[in-house]
Amino acid sequence: MPALVWRPLTKADAQSSADLLNAIETADRIGENYTAADTLQELNDPFSDLERASLAAFDGDRMVGYVKTRYKQNPDEVHRVFLDGGVHPDYRRQGIGARLVEAGIAGAKTVHELHHPTLKLAIDIHKAEHIAGTKELFAAQGFSPARYFQRMEHPLGTVGEAAIPAGFQVRQWTRDIDEEFRLVRNESFQDHWAAPPLDSSAWQNKFTNHNVQPEISFLLRDKATGTPASLVLTLSWAADTEVTGVRDAHFMVIGTIPGYRKRGLASAVIAHALRAAAEHGYDQASLVVDSASASGAPRVFERAGFTAKMRYVRWAREG
Repeated sequence: MPALVWRPLTKADAQSSADLLNAIETADRIGENYTAADTLQELNDPFSDLERASLAAFDGDRMVGYVKTRYKQNPDEVHRVFLDGGVHPDYRRQGIGARLVEAGIAGAKTVHELHHPTLKLAIDIHKAEHIAGTKELFAAQGFSPARYFQRMEHPLGTVGEAAIPAGFQVRQWTRDIDEEFRLVRNESFQDHWAAPPLDSSAWQNKFTNHNVQPEISFLLRDKATGTPASLVLTLSWAADTEVTGVRDAHFMVIGTIPGYRKRGLASAVIAHALRAAAEHGYDQASLVVDSASASGAPRVFERAGFTAKMRYVRWAREG
């Protein structure tokens, strides 16, 4: 192993983190490019304890690997702590990844004991299935596949009409109704795997940050009762567009509260968002869906014209 400096991440590492992640993208090709503003957003995550539960490796001023954790604010009977990390392509197969995973496991146990010590601990890692070496690395550390997710894409040259169901009105996202979007997300995700409710700070950090696209984010409201019933929230990353030349409208959150399901609302709000994305000059829309979604979401997205492009594995181990 090269002589590296190891220390916790800090918010001053935003540019170094972006440089590392962009180098990783050149090898792994998962479609994720970063600016320093993007990585700073992640370093500011209120549920990432950088001091106690992160580790980065530096070769001089160059960050060559990192791991950080994200713990849950409101878990149910299982507290799932998420590990995020990677190693620069030039520094792989030198033991750095193994050390980082070990540090991530230790960090997950630390934040678990601090925040939810009475619950069962599970530790998760989410990675694209095609990345070389991940299966061997994670299996050696006691992880096994727990869930599969699909990235799906829609070419916006083939967008149909977008009628809003009778009795409902559509509202575009604005900051003053952001709270309604959050509440619909929380209620509609109650029966989703490993998706506990988010408070306002976590919601704004992860979803309605500087990458949110208001013109492609919509809420359907019941006219008779005023109840917010269904939503799509869209993000787009300037770094991806700069590198690929493709403007991607990523449907980050799609959901319908249980009492309004099976009435075509999800299909309607998706169609409305697709039409808006096409009208605003986006080249494609994308989303990531749980392959085992209890609500049958993959079929809804297929009917809307999305096709699967890449599979992710959610690796998990008991703490």
